[in-house]
Amino acid sequence: MDIVEASPQAADSKITLLVVEDQAITRLGLKMVLSRCTGFEIVGEADNGQSAIEQAQALKPAVVIMDISMPILNGIEATQKLKELMPEIKVVILTSREEDDAIFAALAAGADGYCLKDAEVNVIASAINSCYAGASWLHPAIAKRVLKASDDPTSKKAAPEKERGDRFALSERELEVLQLLVDGMSNQQIGENMCITINTVKTHMRHIMEKLMVSDRTQAALKALRDGLAQHR
Repeated sequence: MDIVEASPQAADSKITLLVVEDQAITRLGLKMVLSRCTGFEIVGEADNGQSAIEQAQALKPAVVIMDISMPILNGIEATQKLKELMPEIKVVILTSREEDDAIFAALAAGADGYCLKDAEVNVIASAINSCYAGASWLHPAIAKRVLKASDDPTSKKAAPEKERGDRFALSERELEVLQLLVDGMSNQQIGENMCITINTVKTHMRHIMEKLMVSDRTQAALKALRDGLAQHR
């Protein structure tokens, strides 16, 4: 197996990784493969989302490699909570799930990258490097599907803002918050973007969820996409 170079930004210090995967054999294999990549350092591991949050807070890795289907707390919920607590950490979803719901939910939760488990090591390394550098990354097969969906004339497009707001009694401010949520921002990032306090963001978010009749941020983002209230951009 070839040795893969990490990003140039890690020339003097390695990119620290936390590997989150509930299957022990898969987790071990992933650690072995990534540890052979020049510039990567595995600083910890976890077998469920709750443990991932605890390990991330203790170890402060640069990038978390996150599975989706896990006990106690799944990877999407863990990503959302991690981004709330530590927005500076990059999260790369590494999963076998290719359904649109999983992809959009992960992005709405704030994931920086989405990679499939059958990818070659150089592809996984590329995802890590890109996200570490501040970019978003989608597995090529996923990216093609997302682009195709966005270009599909039969798919739902966002209606004019007033029409969208009227449909669900959402204010212009709430629509703005909802779009930033779909963009993958945490409450803190939304507040900074809109120049409002995090408590105000939480209030907007509570009103949005009440009006959309959903129970969490991920469901709100999915409903926004399905009903044309916001767009991937």
